Amino acid sequence: MANRSSNKAAVPEAKSALDKFKYEVANELGVPLTDGYNGDLTSKQNGSVGGYMVKKMIEEQEKQMSNK
Repeated sequence: MANRSSNKAAVPEAKSALDKFKYEVANELGVPLTDGYNGDLTSKQNGSVGGYMVKKMIEEQEKQMSNK
């Protein structure tokens, strides 16, 4: 099946860093995310990775904002 994702990075140069971050978060959460087919993972597993990524990014931004 073709990848039909419409997700586009706001900063295309950050794609590799975001991918690395995704795998780090998946590892922290114990989600067996691989570089390839991940269709055997549940929506809950995939959602937890994305949700935790957002949480960590917001926390980092809040830290930066409070230091200014």
